[in-house]
Amino acid sequence: MPVDVVRRQDPEAVREILASVPEWFGIPEANQHYVELAGRLSSYLAVDGDEVVGVALLDEHFPQSRELNLIAVRRDRHRQGAGRAMLAAIESDLREAGVRILEVHTVGPSSEDEGYASTREFYLATGFVAMNELQRIDWNGPTLILVKPL
Repeated sequence: MPVDVVRRQDPEAVREILASVPEWFGIPEANQHYVELAGRLSSYLAVDGDEVVGVALLDEHFPQSRELNLIAVRRDRHRQGAGRAMLAAIESDLREAGVRILEVHTVGPSSEDEGYASTREFYLATGFVAMNELQRIDWNGPTLILVKPL
C-alpha cells in the first residue's frame, strides 16, 4: 500500500511506532529519549489515511550534513515501502536545502543480530555506504556509521 509522507512533529506517534517493534526498540529509557527528540527534531511521518505507520527524525550537527537519528516502521507495515518513501522525501528536502551528506548509525555487523542485519541491508540497498564500525559510541556495543552522498 502506498503511503504519504508528511512533515510534522508527533511524539506520540513515535512512542506508538517504537512500541510496535520491541526487538529494535526495547529499552524504555532510549524510547523515551526518541519521544522527547520527536518534539524538537525535523520529523517525517509515513501515513496511510489518518494512521501513522512510520516515523523518521533528522538531526543537524553541521549545515551541509544531517544525521538520520531515527527511522522506524510499524511491524505490520515492514517491507511495504514506508521506510523508502520517508527516506526519499528526506533526501529530496535535503538536496533542495544544499545538504551534501546523510549519516546514520546502527548496530554494527560484529553483533550477530538478525533484526539489525536486515536494518543494515535496508541502508545499503538505499545507497548508504558503510564507513566505520566503532565500539560503545552510541550504546554498549558496536556502532556502524553509514553515510549517503546526496
